[in-house]
Amino acid sequence: MKNCLILTGGTLDLDFAGDFCRKNKFDLTIAVDGGLAAAKALGILPDVVVGDLDTADESLVEEFRQYPFIRWDVHPPEKDETDTELALRRAIAGGAGKISILGATGGRFDHMLANVFLLYGCLQKGVEACILDRQNRIFLIEDHYTFHKDQLWGKYVSFLPLLGEIRGITLEGFKYPLQDYDLEAASSRCISNELTEESGTIRFQEGIAICVEARE
Repeated sequence: MKNCLILTGGTLDLDFAGDFCRKNKFDLTIAVDGGLAAAKALGILPDVVVGDLDTADESLVEEFRQYPFIRWDVHPPEKDETDTELALRRAIAGGAGKISILGATGGRFDHMLANVFLLYGCLQKGVEACILDRQNRIFLIEDHYTFHKDQLWGKYVSFLPLLGEIRGITLEGFKYPLQDYDLEAASSRCISNELTEESGTIRFQEGIAICVEARE
């Protein structure tokens, strides 16, 4: 199972990204269009560059094209998918079983929201994918998940429905427990929970949950 890093062209805290990349080993690195600037700043040579290159600096494109081992997956600007969706498809086709996406938050809200929904395609294919920034780790849960306090991204754990409601939620080990609760799509009931035990679990009968582990 390959561990993949995707650098997109959104807002990116380079100090955070550099620290994250130093602490993790990746088998495949994909730069998405404007994400080439992040790769350059972080001293990363990507394995693949994906996108229409409409936001990538031309001089950077020329610089990275000097490396013969980099594969280029270039698309026309008029297309049905975002560059990030194309990068996720490329990662999965390349055998990625775990994907970390940096630069997918901040900037345009429509792109950020679309990036969260793109995680669903990964979930359907059995690929563990998450969006990360200094404050948040965002991923999807189906059926159940166990949290460990020493592995949380931050103090707070929030749950939101991805597609319709989430039926039969049970939360154990949390400050605000639930038992067989149906979370409607328009509800903020499950925002800003906290673990009170060393571990906690969520279980539910139906639906897909967006989980956000967050710090102040």
